[in-house]
Amino acid sequence: MEVGDPDAPASRDWPEERERALRLWISLARCYSTFSRAVTCKIGEYGLTAPQFGVLEALYHLGPLSLGDLADKLLVTGGNVTYVMDRLEDQGLVYRQRSPDDRRVIQARLTERGRGVISGVFPGHGEYIEELSGHLDPDEQDTLRRLLKKLGMAVREENL
Repeated sequence: MEVGDPDAPASRDWPEERERALRLWISLARCYSTFSRAVTCKIGEYGLTAPQFGVLEALYHLGPLSLGDLADKLLVTGGNVTYVMDRLEDQGLVYRQRSPDDRRVIQARLTERGRGVISGVFPGHGEYIEELSGHLDPDEQDTLRRLLKKLGMAVREENL
């Protein structure tokens, strides 16, 4: 079996549809990575990590959440939420409390200090996201959001 030149690029002997799909995946991944890095750097200016900001923002806009619901909203594992909650509790920004409706459920809640922190930084965060998104006009933003939602929901239905 002849291997050939290990430095030679592999041939691209697949259909145009596959090439299009592969290029879409690369564009999505690169865009998300770039956007995420920019947002993470901005959140760092608030003295928070992206997961910490995510917890504070979710509780601020949605109210108390079970740790499981919080993990689902943030697309992370329960262990990750526990770790982030531990760090935020150490800073006095959140606390855990048993649900009054189901004592088996532990809810995450903002402290007064936590509410003050997130209410102070969220307006600037929103402005920054608007600024980043401003590279597309409003119609492009709406179209891209609709298409990404459509793709994400279809992939979820097929794979989960």
